Amino acid sequence: MRKKFICKGLLSSTILLNAFTVCAVTAPAAEMPNLAPKDIVIKRGMSEEAAKCIECHANKTPGIIASWKQGKMGHANITCYDCHVVEKTSPMASQCSGIKGTNTYISPMVSSKTCERCHPAEVEQFLKSGHANLSGAPVVEKEKFLKLMYQHEGGGFMGNEMGSPSNRAPRASGCQICHGTQVELGPDNKPIKETWPGGVGTRYPDGSVGNCTVCHTRHQFSIAEVRKPEACASCHLGPDHPDIEIYLESKHGQIFQTRGEEWNWDAAPDTWQPGDYSAPTCAVCHMSGIGELSTTHNVNERLKWDLVHPRSELRSGVRGDGEKGDMLMRKVCANCHGTTHTDVQMQTLDNVVELYNKYYDKATDMQKALEAKGLLGKDPWQDGFQELYYFLWHHTGRRARQGAAMNGPDYAHWHGFFQMQQVYKDMVALYDWRMKNNKIEELSHVMSTAPD
Repeated sequence: MRKKFICKGLLSSTILLNAFTVCAVTAPAAEMPNLAPKDIVIKRGMSEEAAKCIECHANKTPGIIASWKQGKMGHANITCYDCHVVEKTSPMASQCSGIKGTNTYISPMVSSKTCERCHPAEVEQFLKSGHANLSGAPVVEKEKFLKLMYQHEGGGFMGNEMGSPSNRAPRASGCQICHGTQVELGPDNKPIKETWPGGVGTRYPDGSVGNCTVCHTRHQFSIAEVRKPEACASCHLGPDHPDIEIYLESKHGQIFQTRGEEWNWDAAPDTWQPGDYSAPTCAVCHMSGIGELSTTHNVNERLKWDLVHPRSELRSGVRGDGEKGDMLMRKVCANCHGTTHTDVQMQTLDNVVELYNKYYDKATDMQKALEAKGLLGKDPWQDGFQELYYFLWHHTGRRARQGAAMNGPDYAHWHGFFQMQQVYKDMVALYDWRMKNNKIEELSHVMSTAPD
């Protein structure tokens, strides 16, 4: 049973529209009018503290206020005060210039813990998903990933000081933007070392996890925006998981690109059904309420296979329930397709996973045999066999598997299995040479297998 939550900044829960009035600024007749609001004065519907936040930010950051006005938060009279004010004892508590010396403390960082006060079910689902702890884990916890970011990409191998600003640059500009990171604070409780903002799995000093605004971008929080595939494209793209490219190549994506402007993107949650759209987006298949399925923020829930890690296995444990996921995804498909069509698609993916695992298992057997004889280089990124081993699963193998899952034939074939067999054959050649000569070749001839 959900608890009723009333945000502290609200004085009236009945005012949903026209939360404030804008005092117009009259421009001289001979000049073009400046349409940006110069002064916003709150007349009714919120506390004095909340009104002051809006009045101040209307001048200092008018774009924020403009977005807020256009969104559901503004309509429901949920203000800056309700989301950004924290207790004085919070490890993230600080004061901006407008509230210095008062008893009000704020944090620019808003985590899922704050969102949970009004959206408890959604946050509970999210925290069980791959978008929460699992997403942030590589950047925060995984030794191999940390070494990749700092020792290799950050130039530690060439003498760049570990932990220096330029050494942190690959993480801050790339990895953490999607995965998230652990926020570090300075003496004023403000973020330091470029550890904020971060991606969906960001971990905060108060122990909370999850950055909802990665998908529900501030400060409009448009439901239409998160239903469109572009919302997912910020992270799910590129040589290792080109999901947006695969989607746009698929028939679903073709229909979206030709008819999507006509679709009804603004239906209420759990009412967005076929008819509002004529083909699914990422959200429809993985999250939205459809048919007998309710909306979920657990993106693992409708998945059968783990298509991300080196070997594909049925999902289990924290990564979901593969058998249940298969059943749920079939219920999604049933809204638009007959069972014959769905069965063929699902069986094709099963066959692709089986073939991929054969490639991976044989490559792993070679890797273990070379390791046992001391024929693997200490630096995997200077060792041709190990580079190819990585490209086999992380690039070509993912493209083949995910291309098949989402009906992107070019990615399943040319960027997938075709390149996989090339990579595998090169691995065999290197394996045979090393085993015959009992040494590692002097120079690597390997190049990345990213799609052009």
